[in-house]
Amino acid sequence: MVEMRAFRDAVGEWASGGAGGSGGPGGPAGEPAGELADRLGVRTVVLLEGLSDLAAVEALAERRGRDLAAEGVCVLSMGGAMSVGRYADILGPSGLGLRLTGLCDERERSYFDRALERAGAPRTDVFVCAADLEDELIRALGTATVEEIVDTEGDLRAWRTFLHQPAHHGSPRHRQLRRFLGTKKGRKIRYGRLLVEALEPDQVPAPLEDLFASV
Repeated sequence: MVEMRAFRDAVGEWASGGAGGSGGPGGPAGEPAGELADRLGVRTVVLLEGLSDLAAVEALAERRGRDLAAEGVCVLSMGGAMSVGRYADILGPSGLGLRLTGLCDERERSYFDRALERAGAPRTDVFVCAADLEDELIRALGTATVEEIVDTEGDLRAWRTFLHQPAHHGSPRHRQLRRFLGTKKGRKIRYGRLLVEALEPDQVPAPLEDLFASV
C-alpha cells in the first residue's frame, strides 16, 4: 500500500508538471511513475474526481476483502474532473499503457469522454453518477439512515443549524444532506467512508457496483 501511494504521488507530480518539467508521456518527468508501475505490476488506474470518492472506493474494497493494490489496481484522486485529460494522456494507451476506468458525475461526463477518446481509451469503462457519488450513497441508504449516521458522528447540532438556514428551506432532504456534507473541510471525505460502511450488500449504487465488477 505504501508503494502504491508512492506511485500515486509520482503520477500526481508528473501530471502537475513536476519532476523536472511537464514532459510528455515518454519523457523523463514520467520515469519515476513508469518504474513504479512496472515494479508494482500496475495494470489498471481508477480515475476519481476527488478524495471523498477515493475514500468511498477504498472502503468498499475493504468491505469486500479486496486488496486492489495487490491486484495491480491503483485508485487515484485527480483533484477535479478537469484534470482528466492530463491523467488520461500520461497513463492511458499513449502514455504508460495502463487500462483506465473510473467514476464521474453526470455534469462532468463530457470531460471524461473527450479525454479518454483523445487518449485512445474506451469511454465505456467510466461509470456515471447522476449528481455525484455522495448523492448516490444517500439515495441508496435513505435519508433517515444518513441522519442517524450524522447523529452518531456528533454532527447533529451542525446539521440542525444547517437546516435552519433560509437558503436550504424547501429542498428535498437528500439534497440538503448532500449539501451539508460539503459545508466543512474534510467532512465529505469522512462521510464517503462512513456511508459505504453503512450499506447493505444489496444497496451498493449501480455506478460503484459496476466499477468494482470491471476491475
